[in-house]
Amino acid sequence: MNHYARKAARLCAVLLLGIGVAACSTQGESVEAEATAAPAKDSTGPVYYVAPEGKDTQPGSQSAPWQTIQHAADQAAPGSMIYIRGGVYHERVDIRRSGSAAAGYITYASYPGEQAVLDGKGVKVGGLQGLIDIADASYIRIQGLEVRNYKTNSRNAVPVGIYVHGSGQKIQLTGNHVHHIANTATPIGPDLTGRDAHGIAVYGDQAPAALKQVTIDHNELHDLVLGSSESLVVNGNVDGFAVTNNRIYNSDNIGIDLIGFEGIAPDIKYDQTRNGIVRSNRIYNVSSNQNPSYGQKLPNHSNSAGGIYVDGGRDSIIEQNYSYNNDIGIEIASEHAGRSTSRINVRSNVIYHNRQTGIAMGGYDEERGSTTDSQIVNNTLYHNDTLGAGNGQLLIQYDTRRNVIRNNMMVAGDSGVLIYNEYTRNSGNKVDYNLYFAEDGITRSSWIWKGEAYSGLQAYRKGSGNDLHSLFADPQFVDAQNDDYHLQSSSPAVDSGYVDPGMRNSKDMDGQPRISGSAINIGADE
Repeated sequence: MNHYARKAARLCAVLLLGIGVAACSTQGESVEAEATAAPAKDSTGPVYYVAPEGKDTQPGSQSAPWQTIQHAADQAAPGSMIYIRGGVYHERVDIRRSGSAAAGYITYASYPGEQAVLDGKGVKVGGLQGLIDIADASYIRIQGLEVRNYKTNSRNAVPVGIYVHGSGQKIQLTGNHVHHIANTATPIGPDLTGRDAHGIAVYGDQAPAALKQVTIDHNELHDLVLGSSESLVVNGNVDGFAVTNNRIYNSDNIGIDLIGFEGIAPDIKYDQTRNGIVRSNRIYNVSSNQNPSYGQKLPNHSNSAGGIYVDGGRDSIIEQNYSYNNDIGIEIASEHAGRSTSRINVRSNVIYHNRQTGIAMGGYDEERGSTTDSQIVNNTLYHNDTLGAGNGQLLIQYDTRRNVIRNNMMVAGDSGVLIYNEYTRNSGNKVDYNLYFAEDGITRSSWIWKGEAYSGLQAYRKGSGNDLHSLFADPQFVDAQNDDYHLQSSSPAVDSGYVDPGMRNSKDMDGQPRISGSAINIGADE
């Protein structure tokens, strides 16, 4: 059966930024990516100032600042430092000039100790457009700005808080506060499309030239009305990115999305987000239940918004994130028939109290694509499936092949379901060395594998051939009632995991080394 309705046709997808990354391997090798905001000293050219009381006819000095950020963007040379004084600016900013490796970044930053606000109230949205719009530029840094109130009620107009597109390299979005970006258009009859918005969007819409070395770090995104789009998205021909240390909450669709095969890049060979890392983000209170793009009668009961979603992306790592109180904690899937999400490593994440399930993988019905050659390892999943629909802690959907599901800790919710897999198109998957638990006991716990239901670990193990080395035991968290999922020293999960040499460079949920000596824990805490 199809346990939940999925999203309508999506016009576009939103936000993701990170700095330079090398190609990553889901066999455990760490993606190397700078995830911290680089200091202003990287800009070695002239320093300019913008202030609400300035004039664009002035020289842009501290004593005679410019009035608009757009004027500064039109004058900036490689290495320029543009300080934006505190106050509210009602304007769109198109950034088309680049920095350079020799001279450094062009940096747009709030003046130290002051808050610069770009407010979109009254600013017209024309098509897919950012309040800050960066196109075909390189060596650009947006730092410490507040971006808000960019809204429309027009179908097929797509407001974006910060929009990066075209091709280029070394784009950094760090420490920004993006909120109240919205499309409030009313769906027409049964047509629910054309109602989209993004908080931050990175679209590689050229080929073969890609967007590379994109960093999205320490941003806060919330209260976004997204339609069928996402809070933060990386889509199309983006090759190398890091989405790190962001906080995303209180929005009506997906938190972070890595997308391929949507036709964003003009050549399908390049139309796939890849070689990235999504690390140490906190995503919560994300749900499509009150989103008219999923059904005008509210609540629409779609509950299909993932905290982190990989839809057609490849060769990326999802690690050390907290995803809770969302519809789905983390999903690695493909909405496109014949296309696969592949080589994704989901590891050391803490996923709890999500409505549909903790982790989902595979196509959501037989008309979709697949999840292949990916790893779900050393995650802690606790009391997901809060709707009680029976999707369990891990939902394995249509067409999953050659994936590894190992060293995870799964504690069932009220339904007692730990793994739910109704599809028989499931081959070459390795499921073992996991720790399972249900407060009601082993006889009240259940697994569904290839459509067959099993009560208790032994019956499931015998019927499926999975989990020959797995445990059913109380994980002994420090304080799960208060969301502390660290392990007590007496936990049966301690030193009970499978030691994969590829995990030696990985870290646990706190950033501590994963393997000490010859042992590894089960779950996210080492």
